Amino acid sequence: MEGPRLDLILPFLPGHSFRNRCKSNFHRPQTLTYRNGFRFPQESSKIIFGPRQAEETEQLTKMVAELTYKQRVPAETTCILPKYVIFDKKVLKFNAYFKQSVLESPYERYRVRPVHILYYLEDDTMAVNEPSVKNSGMVHGTLIKRHKLPKNDQGSTWHWKDLNIAINFNCYGKVFRIINCDRFTADFLQSEGVLLNTPEEMPEDPFMASHGKYLQRETGPSPPKKFQQFLAFDRKVLRFYCLWEEPHKKAGPPRPCVVHYFLADNTLEVRAEPQVNEGRDPFYVLIRRQRLPKILKETGDALFPSCVLELTDQEVAEWLSPSDLLPGRKLLILGCTLHVCDCDEFTKKFYRIHLGITDLATIHHSEPPSAPMTKVLPPYNGFGSLEDSLQNCLFIVPQQPKKDYMKMLDNHNKVLRYSAVLDSAIAEDKGRAFIISYHLSNDTISVFEPMQPNTGRNGGRFLECTRVIKPGSSPDAPVYYNPGDLAIGATIEVFKHHFIITDADAFVLRYMESQKSLFPETFLSLQQKFNDDKASDEEAPSDDKRLVCSMPMDHQTSEANTALVEKN
Repeated sequence: MEGPRLDLILPFLPGHSFRNRCKSNFHRPQTLTYRNGFRFPQESSKIIFGPRQAEETEQLTKMVAELTYKQRVPAETTCILPKYVIFDKKVLKFNAYFKQSVLESPYERYRVRPVHILYYLEDDTMAVNEPSVKNSGMVHGTLIKRHKLPKNDQGSTWHWKDLNIAINFNCYGKVFRIINCDRFTADFLQSEGVLLNTPEEMPEDPFMASHGKYLQRETGPSPPKKFQQFLAFDRKVLRFYCLWEEPHKKAGPPRPCVVHYFLADNTLEVRAEPQVNEGRDPFYVLIRRQRLPKILKETGDALFPSCVLELTDQEVAEWLSPSDLLPGRKLLILGCTLHVCDCDEFTKKFYRIHLGITDLATIHHSEPPSAPMTKVLPPYNGFGSLEDSLQNCLFIVPQQPKKDYMKMLDNHNKVLRYSAVLDSAIAEDKGRAFIISYHLSNDTISVFEPMQPNTGRNGGRFLECTRVIKPGSSPDAPVYYNPGDLAIGATIEVFKHHFIITDADAFVLRYMESQKSLFPETFLSLQQKFNDDKASDEEAPSDDKRLVCSMPMDHQTSEANTALVEKN
């Protein structure tokens, strides 16, 4: 049993302190942490203490300080949120302007440039941004980046208490006049006791005022100028969904395309939509961006060419306009027919506002479904295996045929061996002895001829491991020999050579006995053969010269095959 700790009982005097040699944690407690760049007080449960500090802290929390007459009332703890948490994402926004001097210009002496003054309450930083004006030719954006702006040379900075409406805000030698603020800023300043001044109006820019008076002096309707049209309709494009039909019969069915009409300069382009497996070259711009004529002028000069590179207003009486591209119409463009079927929402809104057209017909063009394509495989040419030749027809880059790996693992080193004789019309070859091996892992057959003395034949390998097709089966759907076809007395044809099976290994009988439900006739023929051989061995055991016993078979492989069958 562990005794009391001496460092807690003895007084803390010189010579009475003990060092804990088992201590391995020397962390100092941390009470602050950072999350997303902000400081947060860390909870007591997450503070890392040492073993002694944790024990002393637990004892101090359980102790209650008692006074002479009564227990001390615990002080109330209040949760005080930091400033950066209370004012997170709260920004004061003031509307202001400054005047920029213009030198050496007879039309204007200064410009009025509006800005937004932003005050971030979380860290008392400020920024000045200028809103962008379209087509002004001036660079807008951030004038003063976000930081604490200096107020004077004494080192003080601007605070929200110093800001109000109708005052001048001076920063870095530039004077900004604050004229108004948004609703949130007004509510915040009033809640803090700041009295807001009366809002002011934005002064008028002298150049814009004179330019407006110049535009007002024009009387009478006048066609819009190209520059005014560009400013009014820049980046505004009408989109139509059409069908492009060429007059040639070999061009095929109408192609779906998109017509873009640019309102800035009255030009249009025709782009074909890419289709899957359409068999066309990837050139989708049918007509480049240009103005297309609708009606040509009749010229009396017979020598004037009917087709020129670039048409001008002298040769064209009327150009194509948005009113000619209404859905449901057909247009003849450069000898091809354009069927306008539909348009997008922006185009419909343009027709409704500028042309007063609200009823736009929509034509749904649906092509008849194409007949499903059937893969026609070429006939087997006899080179290589059928599965390997089939990969050339299914893939551009031929892949290796998939193998049955589970079958290969289950039947590893399992070989069925049979003795057979050659059935040939040639008298010299008739009766030649062979050994047929059937490999169960990949259903291949190999043929070996034992060497026999005084026959004039060397013997050896007659057929490598290959799958043998049954005679009469189709080359495109071949049927291969299986263990059920290798019965005693059966004749098999191996590439125009006929073999008569006369005997089998003992392993074959055990394997067929385990699979007799699949190959009943083969099992009966093997069982009958072995029974006859057993009876003949009992009658004359010394004269038995069975061919199966003289097979050049590995003894260890035969024992492994027998063990695998017994295990299964």
